[in-house]
Amino acid sequence: MNKFILSLLLFVIASSVALAQNTVVSGTVTDAATKRPLSYVTVAFTGSSIGMNTDDKGNFSLKSIKPYSQITVSFVGYKTVTMPVKPETEQVINVRLFPDTKQLNEVIVKSGKKQRYRNKDNPAVELIRKVIENKPKNKPEAYNFVEYKEYDKTQMSFINVSEKLGDKKFFRKYKFFLDNKDSTLLPGKTLLPVFLTEKLSQNYYRRDPEKKKQITLGEKTVNIGAFLDSEGFSTYFKRMYNDIDIYQNNIFLMTNQFLSPIADAAPTFYKFFITDTVMVNNTKLIQLSFTPRNTTDMLFEGDIFITLDGNYAVQKANLTINKSINLNWVRTLHANLDFEQNPDGRWHMSRSDIQADFGISKKGDHGLFGERTITFKNYVINKPRPDTTYEGLSEITTDDAKRRTDQFWADNRLDTLSKAESKVYGNIDSLHRMPSYRRTSDIIALLLAGYKSFGKFEVGPSSTFYSFNPIEGLRLRLGGRTTPELSKRYYFETYGAYGFKDEKWKYFLSATYSLNDKSIYSFPQHYIRASYQHDTSIPGADLQFVQEDNFLLSFKRGVNDKYLYNDFYRLDYVSEFQNHFSYSIGLKNWKQAPAGSLYFNNFVDGLPNSIHDLTTTEATLQLRYAPHEQFYQGKLYRTPIFTKYPIITFNFTEGLKDVFGGEYNYSKVDLRIDKHTYFSQLGYADITLQGGNIFGKVPYPLLVVHRANQTYAYDLDSYNLMNFMEFVSDHYAAFTIDQHFNGFFFNKIPLLKRLKWRETFSFKALYGGVRDENNPALHPSLYQFPVESSGAPITYALGSKPYIEGSVGIENIFKFIRVDLVRRFNYLDHPNAPEWGIRTRVKFDF
Repeated sequence: MNKFILSLLLFVIASSVALAQNTVVSGTVTDAATKRPLSYVTVAFTGSSIGMNTDDKGNFSLKSIKPYSQITVSFVGYKTVTMPVKPETEQVINVRLFPDTKQLNEVIVKSGKKQRYRNKDNPAVELIRKVIENKPKNKPEAYNFVEYKEYDKTQMSFINVSEKLGDKKFFRKYKFFLDNKDSTLLPGKTLLPVFLTEKLSQNYYRRDPEKKKQITLGEKTVNIGAFLDSEGFSTYFKRMYNDIDIYQNNIFLMTNQFLSPIADAAPTFYKFFITDTVMVNNTKLIQLSFTPRNTTDMLFEGDIFITLDGNYAVQKANLTINKSINLNWVRTLHANLDFEQNPDGRWHMSRSDIQADFGISKKGDHGLFGERTITFKNYVINKPRPDTTYEGLSEITTDDAKRRTDQFWADNRLDTLSKAESKVYGNIDSLHRMPSYRRTSDIIALLLAGYKSFGKFEVGPSSTFYSFNPIEGLRLRLGGRTTPELSKRYYFETYGAYGFKDEKWKYFLSATYSLNDKSIYSFPQHYIRASYQHDTSIPGADLQFVQEDNFLLSFKRGVNDKYLYNDFYRLDYVSEFQNHFSYSIGLKNWKQAPAGSLYFNNFVDGLPNSIHDLTTTEATLQLRYAPHEQFYQGKLYRTPIFTKYPIITFNFTEGLKDVFGGEYNYSKVDLRIDKHTYFSQLGYADITLQGGNIFGKVPYPLLVVHRANQTYAYDLDSYNLMNFMEFVSDHYAAFTIDQHFNGFFFNKIPLLKRLKWRETFSFKALYGGVRDENNPALHPSLYQFPVESSGAPITYALGSKPYIEGSVGIENIFKFIRVDLVRRFNYLDHPNAPEWGIRTRVKFDF
């Protein structure tokens, strides 16, 4: 018994001594910018082999009987930190890590002999091929049923707004807004939030038959002004920060396609390196770093963590871009993806955070910062729901989703707002109540959109105030339109113009009534419109530009004196549906009279007969289907955003003789298919197929006058070396491709690589002709094709060979200019037919 008591006493004393001498350090490692915990960070006593990796919550705990005085904390992509500790003491030290600005490709490893990177016999490449092989079973679509709740937050901020700005006399009244800054999110920079949107939704997926459905439970967006539509701006912003699915071959970000580091072709474009092995919750992970083989291509760099449990799933991903990438306006981009484990051992995404820093140049302290964070919770797999859950539209918004209270958001947000973000809604509302801010918004709207607002009415567009052409000479125009401040139901638009050469007035007036209590510019459209227009036009000039009387389009090549005076009476009904199918029905009465050197004549009893004008009445029907179409939405306009889905448009026109003076019976059909096609690293192409036919005997002004362009601007939808009125057809088929390589080839050439230029290529082919019944050479009673005073023909029917033109070009010159060298391949014997031409186009793109 005495020996037992003595042994117990010695054990207690020894344990007490050992405990007294232990150095114990515990704490949490977080990202200094996002404040999120960092997993797999290496924490070790400096100068020792005693260390560990942080767990999935960023926690660590080190213990040693030796009196160490420092710990070292390191993680790929972050600056290594050395922290002092108190020896022989139990303490808590929380560590914040800052991102390392050095790029992975800039790290130099010196050895006796430099080894060339190879895919063959490379364990990192073998591992990534295992990941690629197992992608199908790791995608969410591998389950029969999936459901989850999603919280989507997007914000935009100004970077490093001067602290002194709020003290200046003009900005003192905005001090409450300018002082709402955040200095914690972006290391070394302050952010002034100006835009915020939140969305909470419940999502369902069924594999067979496949159906995705999203029910929006709550939605809240800052009202950013009278000119910009908040919902439309939010749509475009989220398109730049598109959802990242790393299991897809291509990831759409900043309007470009980036190749995923686990794409099928990833080993061809990336270099892979195994950098660490860690254990998390008894799961062995490999940290795999990667860099682009060509730093200017649309590729990521960073690291991914791969499970070695047989699934080879991505457990975490940190994606960024190289500083040399051929991407405009973006200084830095970071995407962090986190995954959680399902009960069956597979992994699903739990959080995605995308941050980007925008600026005019790659260097600089000022600019814009944007962040989109998506959080996923309540993930349920293989739990079938009634069929009614998946039926109907793929996106549904509940009636009260946009009227949720502050308490609803406080209770249901799956993430938190920063202190600065929480003030954005109130601050922006306060700005809108200030007259000085509204005046500033008016000036910005005038500069960007060309309209000056006077509340219920706005004047513009300013680009049409002055122009000139050979028929009217100097032309002055003034017009405007009503705004939603007058009414969301009815809209009026008008203009008046005067030509000082022909001394004639031109004018336009339209009245539109919305049938769904929404703006006529908002999706889905549903309205009826009546309009009248008396103005000039060029036959066959259907340019993609804003208006033909835009000042910049007044400059044209070659002979340009064939015009029409038009009188249009129109009645149109338009209806769009949530599935992006739409139809429109119209009635049009059109009187056209030749002007300039253009004339209408035929032969009656063998004698020439001059015709003053031509009147037609047409009933029209258009059917259009544009699945998943999105818009860059303004208050008084909307612009479609290209997606990967085709747009199909069918038009039918019936000419009505003896109805409101109509002189001919005929039928026209036209089918057009547009497709924006992505080719991953080879860029994208805009492809158009179009064909049409006219049934009936008609004069040449009613034939299809093919779209020509005699301006010096490159027009995507017209034939840029074809002369106005050069070709007409009563049946035709056309093919167009406009390819953008995004610098894929130039990026391999040293000089061009530095210039960040990009290659373009286009090809256009037009087949067509005029049947005998519409050939004026065979039927003198038809309007004769016009000729020059010398007798040289002006207008032709296409023969047995198609009209072909093509171009090669360079875009992204100074980041926004495109220059094309265009060649016309045939019909060069026509008068004034150019074989070569240089055309330019302005385009702002990432």
